[in-house]
Amino acid sequence: MLPNIDFSLNAYDNEQVRLMEEMCILVDENDKKIGADSKKNCHLMKNINKGLLHRAFSVFLFNSENKLLLQQRSDDKITFPSLWTNTCCSHPLNTPLELDEDNQIGVRRAAQRKLQHELGIKFHQVPIDDFVFLTRIHYLAPSDGIWGEHEIDYVLIIRADVDLEINPNEVKAVEYFSLEELTQKFENPDWKFTPWFKLISETFLFAWWKNLGNIKKDEKIHKLGFDNL
Repeated sequence: MLPNIDFSLNAYDNEQVRLMEEMCILVDENDKKIGADSKKNCHLMKNINKGLLHRAFSVFLFNSENKLLLQQRSDDKITFPSLWTNTCCSHPLNTPLELDEDNQIGVRRAAQRKLQHELGIKFHQVPIDDFVFLTRIHYLAPSDGIWGEHEIDYVLIIRADVDLEINPNEVKAVEYFSLEELTQKFENPDWKFTPWFKLISETFLFAWWKNLGNIKKDEKIHKLGFDNL
């Protein structure tokens, strides 16, 4: 239990509060849809501790120089503010277009939508068919005493040179990194990263990066990070 904690959103940015009303897709540990609930409820640790689990995605966008685009989350974000992370991380919503599971099309549509919302990337620069689904991870990560993440996260890679127009309510900064540059940042204690990005990077990304054009899809749901809780 979390006694004497205010679960209201009064202290947070109005736009971020509005987004907390979006309806996420609830799933079981096999990624089977079992319902829907608000983004707020899905990210409250009091619900996560009861097992509430939702579907998510993480996009890794590489340019023609084989550099990965990272973003620093806005200070206004309710969960994991100001941390560096992969290109885009969010949730497919409980809508007909984003519930479609055929060839992960719903997740791909959500990725395209959020790349535009957060980074201003136009749809034609990141076509649906260019997203490559790699695998899924199941992880749990507290953000603070109130908020956290408990997700089955679809990992998507896309190769594209894009124009950026960042949304400052979502993104504080962006930067492209080579494999060597990012490895150095991970070793620098002054750089703070989201837990899911660290898990994906340490488990998969650095191996994938050297062979981006020939990565085989993995249907397994990898359970990561629970040993550290």
